[in-house]
Amino acid sequence: MGVGEVTPSAAPRVAIFDRDGTIIDVVRDEETGAIVTAFHPSQLRFLSGAVPGMLALQDAGFLIAIATNQPGPAKGQCSADAVERTNEALVERLADQGVKVSTLEACIHHPDGGEGGDPSLVKKCDCRKPRPGMLERILAETGALAASSWMIGDGRSDVDAARAAGMKAALLFSPDRCELCPLRGGPVVSGGAGVPDVHGPNLRAIAAQILALG
Repeated sequence: MGVGEVTPSAAPRVAIFDRDGTIIDVVRDEETGAIVTAFHPSQLRFLSGAVPGMLALQDAGFLIAIATNQPGPAKGQCSADAVERTNEALVERLADQGVKVSTLEACIHHPDGGEGGDPSLVKKCDCRKPRPGMLERILAETGALAASSWMIGDGRSDVDAARAAGMKAALLFSPDRCELCPLRGGPVVSGGAGVPDVHGPNLRAIAAQILALG
């Protein structure tokens, strides 16, 4: 082995988190009942167990990263600047809680777009989960090994992206999912990459399971 080469045991591990429904709650419009993702810093609300779970993995030596699909600019729901401001605010608020985010990747594309959306962002890309582009960029930026790293999210696309990137997958699954949720039948991700390596109702529980695996 050459000088300066990193042995597999010395290479860093990274825990990559989805954003909405995993770290922060979705936004519910009380008048219309519509559920959307946060597009302003004032809408950021940490889910129960999110920060403690992230801290537990960080304290165990994992680098922390975020990979989030944010198609709002392509669909005409918000601007790219709004997505960037909100993500920056999230990183800052996590830092205030002691969580250091090494890198954040956001895909603002969408294959179909929407009325008023930016047409330059309407396309099939390699970064939108379930494709692994964002995860692969994070692995490259951090120098982490895919096989010992985790993608943690609340949907099938997160598990599929993890498998495509050669990573382990954790699924945040709450038993009180509504009747419209694709995962209402359980944490088995039918039609996609299959069963996640671990699953739990919040990030604190998921982190405990990940750490128990060594």
